[in-house]
Amino acid sequence: MKLSFKNIEKDFSGLQVIKNFNREIQDGELVALVGPSGCGKSTLLHIAAGLEKPSSGDFLVDGVPTLDPNPERTLMFQENALYPWLTLGQNVALALEFQKANKQVALAQARDWLDKVNLKGFEDYYPHQVSGGMRQRAALARAFISQPKALLLDEPFGALDALTRMTLQDALRQLIREARPTVLLVTHDVDEALFLADRILVFSSRPATVLKEFQLSHHEKTHDLSEFANMRREILSLLGIHAEKEESASLEEVAA
Repeated sequence: MKLSFKNIEKDFSGLQVIKNFNREIQDGELVALVGPSGCGKSTLLHIAAGLEKPSSGDFLVDGVPTLDPNPERTLMFQENALYPWLTLGQNVALALEFQKANKQVALAQARDWLDKVNLKGFEDYYPHQVSGGMRQRAALARAFISQPKALLLDEPFGALDALTRMTLQDALRQLIREARPTVLLVTHDVDEALFLADRILVFSSRPATVLKEFQLSHHEKTHDLSEFANMRREILSLLGIHAEKEESASLEEVAA
């Protein structure tokens, strides 16, 4: 599924958050959006999901102007949003039940998808009985079970500790390789963007404009570590963060 943003602008009560955004996300591509908080990244996701309408400009899906939500474009939030009164299996199955699937068929498929995210045996547990990382794994299974053509991820691992986040990034990358959806990822984590994305768009502060675009070559594995590090340093510099200070702070934390 190809997603196109044509001259998108968005205002909230006279406050401009997105200014003249033009980009195409190709079928099967993963594009990460990084930038300061409040610059409009999540608003772009909501426009793509059909939850917000642009003040001007057009959002197109496979060349067709689109404003309404569609299950082919799935939005996943930072919070897992699991229903506490349903088991993990029931929560995942709900995505298919909303599309009028048979309940037993949906539950069977939910078990398969929970297995894919290493939650086999936890189908009948309730969200409060498992860890935050396990809840987010269940949310991943729910996002993928309906096999969306586009996946819109809004800081999906932002609330997790570093080790759990890295484990889930691996799980997400494997699911994406198998399902090949088009993915738009909002993240504040530059390393996460570098690890997952085919392209990275670095945004300015509000109103959001693209400061620079970075092309990665994960699949060909052609970039060397020095090039990777230089790209990371440049992105951090564009965001107004000095990589040297960040690395120094990390070393001090380890030493402590």
